[in-house]
Amino acid sequence: MADTPEVWKPKFNPWLIAVVVALAAFMEVLDTSIANVALPHIAGDLGASNDESTWVLTSYLVSNAIVLPISGWLAGLFGRKRFFLLCIFMFTLSSLLCGAAPSLGILILFRVIQGVGGGGLQPMAQAILADTFPPQKRGLAFALYGITAIMAPAIGPTLGGWITDNYSWRWIFYINLPVGLITLFLVMRVVEDPPYFSLNRARDKTAGVRVDYIGISLLTLGIGALQILLDKGQEDDWFGSHFIVALMAISAISLVSLVLWELHTKTPVIDMRMFKNFNFAVANLMMFVLGMLLFSSLVMMPQFLQTLMGYTAESAGLVLSLASVIMLFEMPLVGQLTTKIPAKYIIAFGWLCLAFGMWYSTRDLDLLISFRAASELRIIQAFGLAFMFVPINLSAYVGIPPEKSNSVSGLVNFMRNIGSSVGTSMVTTILARRAQFHQNMLTYHATGYDPAFRNQLNGLSGQLMHAGATPPDARVQAYGRLYQSLQVQSQTLAYVDTFMVLAIAAGIMFLLSFIVRKNDPSGGGHVVAE
Repeated sequence: MADTPEVWKPKFNPWLIAVVVALAAFMEVLDTSIANVALPHIAGDLGASNDESTWVLTSYLVSNAIVLPISGWLAGLFGRKRFFLLCIFMFTLSSLLCGAAPSLGILILFRVIQGVGGGGLQPMAQAILADTFPPQKRGLAFALYGITAIMAPAIGPTLGGWITDNYSWRWIFYINLPVGLITLFLVMRVVEDPPYFSLNRARDKTAGVRVDYIGISLLTLGIGALQILLDKGQEDDWFGSHFIVALMAISAISLVSLVLWELHTKTPVIDMRMFKNFNFAVANLMMFVLGMLLFSSLVMMPQFLQTLMGYTAESAGLVLSLASVIMLFEMPLVGQLTTKIPAKYIIAFGWLCLAFGMWYSTRDLDLLISFRAASELRIIQAFGLAFMFVPINLSAYVGIPPEKSNSVSGLVNFMRNIGSSVGTSMVTTILARRAQFHQNMLTYHATGYDPAFRNQLNGLSGQLMHAGATPPDARVQAYGRLYQSLQVQSQTLAYVDTFMVLAIAAGIMFLLSFIVRKNDPSGGGHVVAE
């Protein structure tokens, strides 16, 4: 019994360990969003086009997504602490190299390496928390981790915009150096592997290390193709592009083959059999949808404010910041609730709040919205997020053996990241298609046969002539301004439609949350018979 995680206790204070590993995760999550706003500056400085500069993001996401699901296997191969330290070192060193990159090709290469290092940081941080804290206190530990996972994407664009505007795009990578070095030192000092980890590694060494080359190859091919098609799909018109269709076929064949192979091989790189656990499967589905909704709303609000209302990147980021502060206070409260209330009821409340927030956005979003109203709307949208992230993570561990904690965290974080990519791609596509639809509908009224349109055109032409324009020029300018207004109205209606889609998705998840098996709050990992 001495080797069980319930009896084992780390040498250092668990909360000190939690802060250290959360710092590493925060650094990695921040880096996934901080580079977005710097792409035009990177393209201009390195002599590349804007389309080419997007590979700075895509290359990171591809390598990051490939490492996430196999992080549990890699931790077992190298040892969790050793693997965690290796990831921090790779991430920090590649950040330095990214900042010093002389060309776009070299920058993309270093971003691939940075994505490989970053891929192990989130799952290992969560797995360390799961083992460091007893099951009944995991909710509190995951609350701290949740702050990094939810707040970092909101802070990233604002911080990236400020750094780029005031210094250089290279500093969005250089700022990782002090954080990475401090984290590397602290992890070496305070983090340790549980005793069962050493026993498992000793047993594996005795049996011999077998590498699942086929599984790794299928995963790399499938996830790589999936990430590229999600990132480039709308840009290349989806099924109108032979490149996207080919990627879709490669991804589908590879991932289906991966599942079948991993279910039958004796030494799988991803333990697909874990999905036979009902709670784990549902938790992964919910984390996928949560990633979709979290990143969709994070993309949509700043985009709406910047493209249609003329906000700067920094001002749009400030709209998100107040909601982040609210979630900062919510997370510890949710952590406490998980020790008193079964996770499924907290999850249901979170989905209900999120569904209401997205539905409310369809009623309150318009072109007359003030900065204060936009900030309040974002708070309503994000209020329920804290009530889902912690208990969903908690429910994923229910009924799973302790030695599988690395695999659990790797797959859960992988599902959230893939969900974020799917969500971002989905809302980009919906916004473009619905804007076209509404523009077609509104143009039916933009004719000389419509009295309201004719009155607007004549009134605007008169104002322009009064300002000094000739009658023909005034007429042309009036048509141009009315068409611009029509486009803006079409895009606004597209945002309303997209928020309704997100509300429906959250509503479906609310109903699904009641089939999650109830856990014992005082026992954390035990299922209660219902």
